[in-house]
Amino acid sequence: MNENDLRDCFAMFIVNGIVSRGVTSHTDLNEVAENAYKLADAMVVQRSKEPEQEIGIVAAKTRRKK
Repeated sequence: MNENDLRDCFAMFIVNGIVSRGVTSHTDLNEVAENAYKLADAMVVQRSKEPEQEIGIVAAKTRRKK
């Protein structure tokens, strides 16, 4: 999957989430699409960065019994 396909996929999921929360007839759909792609662009940028440190569940270390 190339970067543009990934961007479109991210935007699709973002729009799906926005619409599932209830887009009304008063919502500017062009604004919804624009915001989805802004978020998708940010996701692509963050995905390409090297993590500074492991955080979250990945950082959890299993303890061994002695």
